[in-house]
Amino acid sequence: MVFFLIHSMQVGVGVLGFQRVIAKSGGYQSWIAVLFTGLLIHLVVYFMYKILDGEKDIAHVHEKLFGKWLGSLLNIVFMLYYAALAFTVLRTYTEVIQIWVFPDLPTWTFTLTMLLLMYLAIVNGFRIVTGVCFLGVVLPMPLLLTTLPLFEFAEFRYLRPLFDTTIREQLMATKDMTLSVLGPELLLIFYPFIRNAAKSQRYAHYAVLYTTFIYLIATISAFVYFSEEQMDITIWPTLSSWKVLELPFIERFEYIGISAWLIVILPNITVGLWASSRIGKRVFSMKHRHTLIISILIVFIASILLETRDQINQLNSIVSIVGLYVLYVYIPFLLVWKWIVGRLRLSP
Repeated sequence: MVFFLIHSMQVGVGVLGFQRVIAKSGGYQSWIAVLFTGLLIHLVVYFMYKILDGEKDIAHVHEKLFGKWLGSLLNIVFMLYYAALAFTVLRTYTEVIQIWVFPDLPTWTFTLTMLLLMYLAIVNGFRIVTGVCFLGVVLPMPLLLTTLPLFEFAEFRYLRPLFDTTIREQLMATKDMTLSVLGPELLLIFYPFIRNAAKSQRYAHYAVLYTTFIYLIATISAFVYFSEEQMDITIWPTLSSWKVLELPFIERFEYIGISAWLIVILPNITVGLWASSRIGKRVFSMKHRHTLIISILIVFIASILLETRDQINQLNSIVSIVGLYVLYVYIPFLLVWKWIVGRLRLSP
């Protein structure tokens, strides 16, 4: 269960265009940043399991370490953060649909339909949410094969000279890749729902390893197909590469790919809204159904307000920066703070 929950949260709409983003910072050696990001996420997963050892979830940890009032404030921050993750995926995918498939599609109709589906899934319990994650991992697996035709036209010279880069460039590329790999931090809230949670850590690491493999394949296949000049003007490299596919019964495979990608992003939205409403239930002592409706309304209204490409880019940048600090600053800090508080309470 942990494998599907974590992996399905890490692979989403970011896979469709992250190559261009990291190439701007680290050049065509930024496949190194993909591997480095994977190592960092493994470390973050290890930290989270240490934080949750003997605890319930992040809401309980906050109140235990920081007291009721400050703990509740931090819980509200995480509630909004999880909702923002779901909102970012939903709005970005809606933009993809509007640009590539249905240019005249009103934002509100698609987002409302999606949010109603999410509501039906979440109110029926966490098992249904887990089932959505399972389907979001298993059903799109054949899409991995879509990278193979690119190697027919591969120019591996684009990757040379190998290791012609700097540490600073790769760190910047790692930073820029943050938005694409956000998701493991949801473990902080669904941890109590895992059977034998303390023994599930290795499956979480398997999920991160599989995610890293997918991003690495997507990176290399795009880098050997597009030149750096082409990559610079290609906003969605993965989508653009699907144009190469030629099937006797399908003329435009990218339409099929975009439609199939809906299954991939469903877990991103579902788990994000579930986690946000779950924390809201604890903080405000409300029924889960009510906090879920509030979370959905907030996401729906925000989706309508964001209309332009610049606004969506700004949203992605803000969520990426916040996620960067959550993963690489706050979670390590929380582990250290838990250790300090534990030592102080043990001292006479």
